[in-house]
Amino acid sequence: MFGLLKQMHMKQSVLHIGVFALLLSACATHKNSVTIPSHTPVARVEKVLSAEEQKALTPELVLESLKAGNDRFLNNDFTARDHSKMVRDASAGQYPQAVIISCLDSRVSVEDTFDKGIGDLFIGRVAGNFVNTDLLGSIEYGCKVAGAKLVVVMGHQECGAIKSAIDNVQLGNITAMLENIKPAVEKSQDFTGGDKTSRNKEFLKYVTMNNVLLNVEKIRTQSPILLEMEQKGEIRILGAIYDIHTGKVTFL
Repeated sequence: MFGLLKQMHMKQSVLHIGVFALLLSACATHKNSVTIPSHTPVARVEKVLSAEEQKALTPELVLESLKAGNDRFLNNDFTARDHSKMVRDASAGQYPQAVIISCLDSRVSVEDTFDKGIGDLFIGRVAGNFVNTDLLGSIEYGCKVAGAKLVVVMGHQECGAIKSAIDNVQLGNITAMLENIKPAVEKSQDFTGGDKTSRNKEFLKYVTMNNVLLNVEKIRTQSPILLEMEQKGEIRILGAIYDIHTGKVTFL
């Protein structure tokens, strides 16, 4: 009788050990089948810039911030922002970092391009990213009155306005608008890389770059206020080209 009970107890022990082994095996298999990230990225959270923080900035620091923001844009690594809160926080005043003159092109999202949020940038947009009296006055306001430290004229590849200026398009008010871009077409007549038409991508790039550089110089020559600020080191004025295929911004 006691022998039979002993045998039954041994069999139950073996069964328990077997079940435990199976459970361990299942846990090991489950663990190996799940990818556990080595670390979880911590999101950057930005707030609206204050007057003191803006005052502490230099043109060089703002330029580096734009470059870093563009790198994040290229890697889809955007800064976390509570836009509703930022709207409320910015209602008392604005202390932007830079003024960006950009083309009207819908494929170029300026704030996203530099990973910036509400209150960070003044943005002036016009087809062909040229400056005129209205935009010069806007830039002067952005820098002299509101304290921005950097002015960027940003063109982009495959620009329809540049193509139209090269092709001498005649259509409504577009005709007059394109006169602002014609100086870049004229300056580009020294091009030696093939046909000087909008179909030649290299010529198009050349005109686009000259258009940016001419407008950077136009800011200096037609705005004594901005020229003086740049000479004092209070601001910096420069050009840039946005690559429509990749989103990369190259500063000139």
